[in-house]
Amino acid sequence: MTARIFDETVCTLGEGPLWHPERGQLFWFDILNRTLYSREGGNTRRWLFDDMVSAAGWIDRDRLLVASERALSVFDLETGANQTLCALEADNPVTRSNDGRADPYGGFWIGTMGKAEEAGAGAIYRFYRGELRRVVPSVTVSNAICFSPDGRHAYFADSPERTIWRLPLDQKTGWPSGEPEIFINFGADGPIPDGAVVDADGRLWNAQWGSGRVACYSPDSVFLKTYDLPASRTTCPAFGGEGLATLYVTSASIDVGESEPDAGKTFILEADAVGLPEPRVSL
Repeated sequence: MTARIFDETVCTLGEGPLWHPERGQLFWFDILNRTLYSREGGNTRRWLFDDMVSAAGWIDRDRLLVASERALSVFDLETGANQTLCALEADNPVTRSNDGRADPYGGFWIGTMGKAEEAGAGAIYRFYRGELRRVVPSVTVSNAICFSPDGRHAYFADSPERTIWRLPLDQKTGWPSGEPEIFINFGADGPIPDGAVVDADGRLWNAQWGSGRVACYSPDSVFLKTYDLPASRTTCPAFGGEGLATLYVTSASIDVGESEPDAGKTFILEADAVGLPEPRVSL
């Protein structure tokens, strides 16, 4: 399957694609350039923030929960108003937010990391009904946050460890109910897991940094297939489009040479899969 370009914007560090189910619209971020992007009527729209921004969930048609390097905030797409919801490691200048996604219970998970990838400087948090709680400590580069269709498990990665974990969840509240177990260990010479999303059949789709691909794994962690992209630093996939049958993939152009003219752009793959609607974040 050949990837097509969805948007020509070259992001230094494209991340956090989110298909808004009520607006029928894709949003994504360029973390290092502090920008949120979308497309409306064939045109690219952008919003510039004061801090680095990396991930979002949808609250209603016009409001997103946005994760920045110091806070979670409520951002109004129509007015541009940005109201702080809670601090996120605001007293730690070493870290910033990275990967994040809403869970099936209305919570929002957000990972942090050291700006220079300091070992163990980050963590993974969950915001749920007004409370922000740390759920995974001592993470170097948080990634691959996504959830099984039945809500029984969360997935996450620490990219330098080349490992994706699976974490059991309480089916009433969505809080972790046990210890994480290894879902996939790629090994010392294996691919570096970046962002991930789960489809309606429970298969995990993982963008792999440096490999220029998105790989698909069964609910039992069996490798199934890969889709190649014309950008080695693929960062995160998200299902969207009509019937949630399109896979959007962000990428990065940071430290990439002229041999990759499409690095940093956002792509489309017509993958043989159907996604799940992103859950609404409950404040």
